[in-house]
Amino acid sequence: MKIVFLVSSMHAGGAERVAATLASAWAQRGEEVTLVPTYTGRGTCLYPLAPQVELLWLADRYGGPRALAGVRKLAALRSLLRERRPDVIVSFLTNVNVVALLSSRGLGIPIIVCERTNPAASDSAGTLLRVLRRYTYPWADMVTVQAQASLEPFARMVPGMRRLEQVPNPMPGELFDARLAACVPGADGRRRLAAMGRLVPAKQFDLLIAAFAGLAERHAGWDLVIWGEGPMRAQLQRQVDQAGLAGRVSLPGRTAEPWRELAQCHAFALTSRVEGFPNALLEAMALGLPCLAVDCPSGPREMTRNGEDGLLVPLGDAAALAAGLDRMLGDAALRSRLAAAGAVSVRRRYSLEAVLARWDQLIGTVRGARIEGVV
Repeated sequence: MKIVFLVSSMHAGGAERVAATLASAWAQRGEEVTLVPTYTGRGTCLYPLAPQVELLWLADRYGGPRALAGVRKLAALRSLLRERRPDVIVSFLTNVNVVALLSSRGLGIPIIVCERTNPAASDSAGTLLRVLRRYTYPWADMVTVQAQASLEPFARMVPGMRRLEQVPNPMPGELFDARLAACVPGADGRRRLAAMGRLVPAKQFDLLIAAFAGLAERHAGWDLVIWGEGPMRAQLQRQVDQAGLAGRVSLPGRTAEPWRELAQCHAFALTSRVEGFPNALLEAMALGLPCLAVDCPSGPREMTRNGEDGLLVPLGDAAALAAGLDRMLGDAALRSRLAAAGAVSVRRRYSLEAVLARWDQLIGTVRGARIEGVV
C-alpha cells in the first residue's frame, strides 16, 4: 500500500512525534510511505525515522518570492499527489488538512484528515482557518479526532462530514523497551516532578510553577523540571527567579530523548487548559510515573480512566491543583499505586500494535468505500 503522509513540520511537537512513529511502523512492515512536511521554511527532522520512510520536503518542490507562496504550495502538492498516486493520504493538523483537501480535490484519492487538538476547545485555528475547515472537511473520506470526548462537539462545529472517527495516539514501540522510572531518590537524595510541552499559555506552566512555589518549603526534597521551548521562556524564568526557586525549578529546553529524561524523574504533572491527546502524559504513565493532570478537554480523563490511574484536578482551580500536588508529592504509597496502575493500563490500551490495528480498520473503510463507489 502506498501512503502519502502530510504534516506541517518535523520540529518538536506531539503531532510530529506521532507522525514519525506511524510512518516508521507502516514502512517497517512493508508499506510504501512518503512523509511530506509542508512547512514553507522546510526545517529539520527532530525525530528518528525508519530508513524505509521517504522524507520529502514540499518546500523543495517550489520556490520564488513570498507572493503567491500559498498557491505554489497547493500546486506543488497536487503535482506530487498526481505523481505518486497513493492508495491513501493521511494528513495531520488543521492547516495542513485544508491544504491537502484543496490540493487533492477531484483526484479520486481517499483522504483521512486528522485533528491533533480538541478542535471544539482549542483556539489554535484562526477565523479564516475555521471557515476553510468547515467548508473543506465534508470533502474528506474520513475525519479523525484523538479522544471520544471530542466527537460530539466537533460534529456540531463542522456539519456534513462523511465519517468522523476517534483514534488515539500510539505509544512508540521503542517505549516498551525503555527503562521504567525507578521512582526512588537520585544519588543526591532528591526527587523530581516533571512537566513537558511547548512553553505557551495553553500549557499553563505558570500555574504549575506558582503551585510548586507554594509547596516548595513543605516538600523540600522535591524539584520541578519543565522540558520544552517557546515564547513564554523568559516570562517563566522571571517567575522562577522572583520566587527564589532558581535552584529548585529548571527549564532545560527541548529534549530529543523525552523517555530517558522522564525515566529519571519521580512524578509528572500536566496542567494544560486544552489538549487533544497529550503524548507527554501518555508516555509518563507508560514509564511508570505517578501522574497528576488537569481535567481539561480532552484526553486526561480518558487516559487516566476517570482518575483511577492518575490524579485528576478540576480545570481552572488553582487551589485544587496545589492540593493535588501536595497530596501526590507527600504520599509515597499513592505514588506507587498510581505508577503501577497507569503503566499497565496505558501499555495495554495504547500500544503501537493496538493503534495500528485501528488505523488499518479506518484505512480499509475509506479504500473500500472508494472501490465500491460509495463516495
